[in-house]
Amino acid sequence: MHSLVITVVGPDRPGLVRALSEQATRFGANWTDSVMANFAGQFAGIVHLQVPAERSDDLQAALRAIDSDNLHIQVARADGQPAVVPPRHIALALVGHDRPGIIQSIATRLAEHGVSIDTMKTHIASGAMSGEQMFHLDARLTIPVDLDTDQLQAGLEGLANELMVDITMVGGSNAAGALF
Repeated sequence: MHSLVITVVGPDRPGLVRALSEQATRFGANWTDSVMANFAGQFAGIVHLQVPAERSDDLQAALRAIDSDNLHIQVARADGQPAVVPPRHIALALVGHDRPGIIQSIATRLAEHGVSIDTMKTHIASGAMSGEQMFHLDARLTIPVDLDTDQLQAGLEGLANELMVDITMVGGSNAAGALF
């Protein structure tokens, strides 16, 4: 089996998921994971397919044939070796007053610790009490097996103070949860 990761971006319209799923079915692929959303009228999706090796090239060509001036499709093989040691995951939540640079600051601090962002969702909402714009981030992270989560917690705690936000981290082997 080959693993394919497909990214799709273009103006939202009915039938986009159907077009992708028809090609997947046509070539015997299994649709394993996906994340899709509409942002400002643009459809954005990421799909993980597992396809029989002998049909992989044909499926990739069929998916690329859907690509047009308005709809952009990228297909990448993702046949990495499975990890020998199971990865450690943590959940991270952040809430604070909205301002530019929050994502960059968090991404930089996580990268400094070798942490990978598996999934991340963000949105802005009015604060319940103040009505001010509050930035919300929820992420699932993979942390290196040898990373001391107390060290990561200290780094995020310092960042939370700098940004004046609340960060909650739950998971990992030596971090039951922290609010800073």
